[in-house]
Amino acid sequence: MAESVSVLISEENVQKRIDEVAAQINKDYNGESIILLGILKGSVFFMTDLAKRLTMPVQMCFMDVSSYYDGTESAGDVKINLDLDISIKNKHVLIVEDIIDTGRTLYMLMDRLENRKPSSIKLAALLNKPVRRDFEINVDYVGFEIPNKFVVGYGLDYAQRYRNLPFIGSLKFSED
Repeated sequence: MAESVSVLISEENVQKRIDEVAAQINKDYNGESIILLGILKGSVFFMTDLAKRLTMPVQMCFMDVSSYYDGTESAGDVKINLDLDISIKNKHVLIVEDIIDTGRTLYMLMDRLENRKPSSIKLAALLNKPVRRDFEINVDYVGFEIPNKFVVGYGLDYAQRYRNLPFIGSLKFSED
């Protein structure tokens, strides 16, 4: 099976939208310190470009999380493969995600993070796919709402490939 990628959102439009999202975050936090919490691996590109545009004091940290699955169903828990190395108690936390799809893992992660008593938790996602949502997630800062397509590029992958594309592409499969 062969794969092809077509541009869904250009590099120029991605960068322009990050400028706009960063401007809104700068306005909302008004100089208060925040912790950017990137969810590995897909958020790295978005988080890095976003952080460069923020004007307030920023700490950056990462988590690697996944849902437990027994075949096709989630067992309803989140496995933390890499946890925070700093305390978020009484801090403003901005979770940075590449894409919000079903919302399952993020919903459970946010619940766990609330138990760590941050001052606030907000969510920034480069891509939002609400048509696939199984769990109610409030996305405070959205780069783009996208249709139900398999997307790659700008951190998003297929079998660990295509993350390095500077644009968001739609991945198509075809028979050889």
